[in-house]
Amino acid sequence: MVGGVRELAAPFVAPGPCGVAVRDCLKHLTAQDERVLRAVGEHQGRLASRDLKARCSDGLEHSKEAWASRKRDLTARSSSRIAGAITKSTHDQWALARRCQAAHIQTLESGIRTLRHRLSLPIGTFGTKRAPGGYRSKAEWFHKSRRLKVLEARHTAAVADRQAGRVRVVRGGRRLLNTRHHLTDAHLTEQQWRERWEAERWFIAADGESGKRFGNETIRVTDTGEVSIKLPAPLAHLANTTHGRYTLTTTVKFAHRGVEWADRIAANRAVAYRIHLDTNRGRWYLTASWQRPTVQTIPLATARARGVIGVDTNADHFAAYHLDPHGNPTGEPHRFPYDLTGTAAHRDAQIRHALTQLLHWAKQTGAGAIAIEDLDFTTEKTREKHGRRKRFRQLISGIPTGKLKARLVSMAAEQGLSIVAVDPAYTSRWGAQHWQKPLATPHRKLSRHDAAGIAIGRRALGHPVRRRTAPPPHDRSDRAGHRTAQAPPGARGCEGTRPPATDHAPRDVQPNGTRKRQPSASNTVRDAPSAHRWVQDSLMRTG
Repeated sequence: MVGGVRELAAPFVAPGPCGVAVRDCLKHLTAQDERVLRAVGEHQGRLASRDLKARCSDGLEHSKEAWASRKRDLTARSSSRIAGAITKSTHDQWALARRCQAAHIQTLESGIRTLRHRLSLPIGTFGTKRAPGGYRSKAEWFHKSRRLKVLEARHTAAVADRQAGRVRVVRGGRRLLNTRHHLTDAHLTEQQWRERWEAERWFIAADGESGKRFGNETIRVTDTGEVSIKLPAPLAHLANTTHGRYTLTTTVKFAHRGVEWADRIAANRAVAYRIHLDTNRGRWYLTASWQRPTVQTIPLATARARGVIGVDTNADHFAAYHLDPHGNPTGEPHRFPYDLTGTAAHRDAQIRHALTQLLHWAKQTGAGAIAIEDLDFTTEKTREKHGRRKRFRQLISGIPTGKLKARLVSMAAEQGLSIVAVDPAYTSRWGAQHWQKPLATPHRKLSRHDAAGIAIGRRALGHPVRRRTAPPPHDRSDRAGHRTAQAPPGARGCEGTRPPATDHAPRDVQPNGTRKRQPSASNTVRDAPSAHRWVQDSLMRTG
């Protein structure tokens, strides 16, 4: 903390995407095709469930020998490639559960610290911007003391599970499992829920192999779009082609990144495939994914060369402003709204649509980068910190942070734009203080969010948020010489708040409050000349 302002992190260029996924619908499937897909999904789904159970039973005592033993057992019931895909999926799911368990423990510890702090304060104590205060009444204090015991018990159980290597994993999703007890609220019948539950637990996926024909031997998609599946050993009698394979009657054609996909399979490079059923639409889909080589991000100076687009992320819109390389806002502010209510598919579509509009406008302006805040509201959404402020918690939870970063980085890379992440501290406050009023006109109402976009862009360019001030008029100080309030980027505290003019003391008053000279006599007495009057010497030369 310097002068009450915390130290700001330096901006950086976000790394590009490391993977690509495209999807196409499997249209005009015959009844036999659907029967084969369902049979393969059910059979391999049972194998995946058993393998996950075995992996969870091993816990921290898992070893390469146990992995090899599980893979040999699965190979006898399917094939070596399918067994490898199942075991790899099992390990990824177990590792994800461990990471979620660690995050859950950290959340519990944060809540316990907050509760203990607030319970230690007297009732009615006011909080600050950095620390919450005490509780409002004895009843609230009593209920929070009971909640503290609940969180401590949960924390003890979670730590014990982590030390023992136990994780809680549900194939098909815990949310869908809990929906079984709330079918009326979900507008589902038991049969509909059962179909969705079974479809989510199916397993029809295979990782790619470089050097193999078309990049995948288990699920093969040719350059003409023909899809064939290597059937497991117990279902080999359903094959309609040689070598125990079943070829679907339909073909696929990837409209998005289809050329890139065709180049990969033509070179026999690895491509992973997954087939799943969308029970809501009653359609089968094929998803192709592959990894991209790690691309070195461009230097920060190169990203700043053509100016940036400062974007302020809000709960219902993006507020964007274009800034030139010198940090001056140009043009008009732009807003790109979105609606994050409804289903997850609807929210995802809204984010993609808003980002598409933002990227198209950024290309039109000629900017080379988009500046966003490196947001993380993990600690701000806790129930213990903002228990009564439910609307504020919902507002913070509604801002798309994680999904926005992933979407924006991948979509910007296709447009040749870089993403510069900046520290989000004080952007809204300082933007409103230094930019909202000066840029507002009778025909343009600048909002606080638009001003925050300017602050974000200036921080990404390496300039302080504070704007330049005009030089003084003639005969004041330095005769209209260059005077600016903008400090160099490396100056400490250059983004601090400027003190108001009323804080400056008069010139004849010292800091300790005493005057440099005695007060002058009354203005009515003008006969006697002042002893302190300055008289200019004569310029005439005498000799």
